[in-house]
Amino acid sequence: MTGVDPVSREVPYALAIASSDSSGGAGVQADLKTMARLGVYGGSVVVATTAQNTTGVRSTHLLPTDEVRAQYDAVVDDVAVGAVKTGMLATVEGVRTVHDCLRSFDGPVVVDPVMVATSGDRLLEAEAVDAYRDLFAEATLVTPNADETAELVGERPSSSAARERAADRFFDWGADAVLFKGGHVNDDSATVTDVLISDGEGGPTAVDAERIATDATHGSGCTLSSAVAAELARGASLSAAVERGIEFVRAGLREPARVGEHGSVNHLAWSEPRE
Repeated sequence: MTGVDPVSREVPYALAIASSDSSGGAGVQADLKTMARLGVYGGSVVVATTAQNTTGVRSTHLLPTDEVRAQYDAVVDDVAVGAVKTGMLATVEGVRTVHDCLRSFDGPVVVDPVMVATSGDRLLEAEAVDAYRDLFAEATLVTPNADETAELVGERPSSSAARERAADRFFDWGADAVLFKGGHVNDDSATVTDVLISDGEGGPTAVDAERIATDATHGSGCTLSSAVAAELARGASLSAAVERGIEFVRAGLREPARVGEHGSVNHLAWSEPRE
């Protein structure tokens, strides 16, 4: 006997549907570390494996879509999933399979439309962009960066008017809310502004913060979306989940993990106590 109590059946549970990162900074590995750090039990549906590190992606191996579906079914047949997040889905078939899985899921879904890695490596087939637009119908929240927004709607969210126009497109596709990440907007600015816009619920909510000077941003997008999903699984409101997710990522950027050539977001940096 170890004296360690078994995990309570009441623990919040979140599911990451994404691809792996062999270096541990992004992908499913980042998702699970983030969820655990925030007190949420994380599960995973692996869409693809990647051979990558902090400098780039060397290769990708796609899992058969039947296996992706089998993983999902195995989890939801046994576990009460409180929230889902999606990450790198890689192909048209991957996006469509995940969309089909989530049609019957009754809970919050955070869609991170992963298209390009921080290193610049392409992570999504160009043909899969249209399929993502269909997946947004299941999204409680979409978390695009500026480049992803431009590819999806044809315009960078670099002004209030541009964000409003882009948000309307996401709402037309069925998303409930959009978090426009500001890290790739006005790179020379001392401030980063993330903007949350919800369909039919008041005006935009902007979160301004001082830009953190670091190259160790590997995994930041995956970490943010999984942190938001974890908080939603805990029962937080969307605005509160987004705020805590941003704080979690900023903690990991202020004290990055000194691994590899470029470093990574540090998923162990978060230390705020829970009541």
